[in-house]
Amino acid sequence: MSEPRDYYEVLGVSKSADADSIKKAYRKLAMQFHPDKNPGDAEAEEKFKEAAAAYEILSNPEKRSRYDQFGHRAFAQGGGAGFGDMNDIFSNFGDIFEDLFGMSGGGSRGRSSSRSRTEPRRGADLRYLTEISLEEVLSGIEKDIEFETEQNCKECNGSGAKDGSKPATCHTCHGSGQVVRQQGFFTMASTCPTCQGQGSVIKDPCKSCKGSGRSPQKRKIRVNIPPGVDSGTRLRVSGEGEGGYRGGPNGDLFVEIRVADHELFEREGDHLFAQIEVPYLLFLLGGEFAAPTLDAEKNIDIPRGARPGDKVKLSGQGLPNLRGSRRGDLYYIIQPHFPEKLDKEEEKMLKEIAKMKEEKGGSGGFFSRRK
Repeated sequence: MSEPRDYYEVLGVSKSADADSIKKAYRKLAMQFHPDKNPGDAEAEEKFKEAAAAYEILSNPEKRSRYDQFGHRAFAQGGGAGFGDMNDIFSNFGDIFEDLFGMSGGGSRGRSSSRSRTEPRRGADLRYLTEISLEEVLSGIEKDIEFETEQNCKECNGSGAKDGSKPATCHTCHGSGQVVRQQGFFTMASTCPTCQGQGSVIKDPCKSCKGSGRSPQKRKIRVNIPPGVDSGTRLRVSGEGEGGYRGGPNGDLFVEIRVADHELFEREGDHLFAQIEVPYLLFLLGGEFAAPTLDAEKNIDIPRGARPGDKVKLSGQGLPNLRGSRRGDLYYIIQPHFPEKLDKEEEKMLKEIAKMKEEKGGSGGFFSRRK
């Protein structure tokens, strides 16, 4: 059996395509190869399934990352794109087909997908943005984060009905959640206006959630942020997202890292760069200089006769690599520091040096123009 086509090729997008471009590409293919538009066309149906499989992987940040790294081999043991039948596709991507056809399913084939609203289903994934300092990138940090989400109402267990009662079957759609009508060669199944696609109506709503079946929840969890992260790094915390529906599993929480700018150090990958001023005499004569790092001061060697803008490297004093223990390097861009005012003794000595340089045919005294 041949390996599936490259998913980016299937959708006709580049590997750098953003989420919106991937969704638009899939919408176009879903419309082109939709089974209701191509009745009896086995090839169109296969292309429809192929596009759905590609979208299922590339629209999920974690699965896309694994696919970019390992290709189809990443899902050789399962956990990738796979749909038992057409209804699986319509159920998973109902929002896409609602945009296309103005209904919650995917035409006549998607009629049963609305029933999933009353069945257990997974909660949504959540995104949380947190900022850390460059020092915290060096050492890693455990950080408490707080956020609000939703969960099943504890009073009614997500049914929305008052304790002792239960939702009644909708008399308009007879429990299907959709109203079916014929339009050309399409059998259009739109969301039932009476029950809003639920397939049931609540005559005696729960007082706690007012019939919604959901209640707000404040969450506080501790997240372990490892050393070496960078702005844009996403950490996945399984099961800490939105609460599931009707007893379904929770979604996941994705914590996105933003590293704050530092007043001294600039980062390039695992390496750090800093501009420092060195006393002008040390610039001329060379010697040791105590320079700041992220966690302590370290002595660096200033070479004799250094020039402004020269770099001095301090090995292993950059940032740790996220995937290993090796640290990057720290580079100092050195500049001479001249005092605003010299004391009398220092000025006297410099004048003597300047005079000596003149006597030896130098280019002129350092203080020759001073009055």
